[in-house]
Amino acid sequence: MAGLFFDELEVGQVFKHELRRTITETDNVMFCAMTHNPARLHLDEEYCREETEFGQRLVNSGFTLGLMVGVSVGDTTLGTAIANLGWDEVRFPAPVFHGDTLRIETEVAELRESKSRPNAGIVTFIHRAYNQNEVLVAQCKRSGLQLKSPAASA
Repeated sequence: MAGLFFDELEVGQVFKHELRRTITETDNVMFCAMTHNPARLHLDEEYCREETEFGQRLVNSGFTLGLMVGVSVGDTTLGTAIANLGWDEVRFPAPVFHGDTLRIETEVAELRESKSRPNAGIVTFIHRAYNQNEVLVAQCKRSGLQLKSPAASA
């Protein structure tokens, strides 16, 4: 199992996830299609070139958020998560474009015992995505219900 149990995590622990991802036009167009988002900022190159400050299409921020959290799963919650409880303070301080390569870091911000489940705890992660120029392009806090190890639950 790749993920860590609640009792194996420490506040301040930082994961620099090895997996990186170069974002393609196909990623962006498919995500927009699957989520029924027809925004011109994501799909209309001519409009973006002529009428926006960016001069090119922006990657859908929902895709960026999903990718950022998804990349973190293998090192943190794979097989040990009970449920995702929420995303807070989602921010996109810089745009993501087709061809950008993102790397992700995850920090354990808070740990607390579950009041209703003795076999679990609540973890707050801070996820950060950086592009190939080390510019922060996305960040969020995510809370999850995480299993304790069998030894800690006994």
